[in-house]
Amino acid sequence: MTTQPVKDTDTEPTIGQLVADASRDVSALLKKEIELAKSELKVSVRYGGAGIVFFLTAAFVAVLALVLLSWAFVYLIHWNGSGLDLHWAFLIVTGAYLLIAGLFVLLGVRKVKRVRAPERSIRQAKEIPAALKGKA
Repeated sequence: MTTQPVKDTDTEPTIGQLVADASRDVSALLKKEIELAKSELKVSVRYGGAGIVFFLTAAFVAVLALVLLSWAFVYLIHWNGSGLDLHWAFLIVTGAYLLIAGLFVLLGVRKVKRVRAPERSIRQAKEIPAALKGKA
């Protein structure tokens, strides 16, 4: 029969041992958190990629529908020969699309003019070197 050595319960770990243990535990915890984040990101990227493919497919189908709708408007304006001639019908539909595109350009320019630099973040980033030197 083997007996295990009895540990001396009077000796406590040193501060160095405690710091080393804490450092090791924090390091292991951080590694596990990073692994968890990576696995969650892989799932999110997979679903996000599939979602993007579905959105692109929907956009393509919508463009095809817009083309067909354009032809329908042209033939509606033409009305089997009793309306305007086909060349005028095509010009009217094209002009309507150009007006709509111009409206979206105008709205886009207005939104882009509102874009500003992240001033607060830049200001805080400039304060970091002084804070690290203890001059904050």
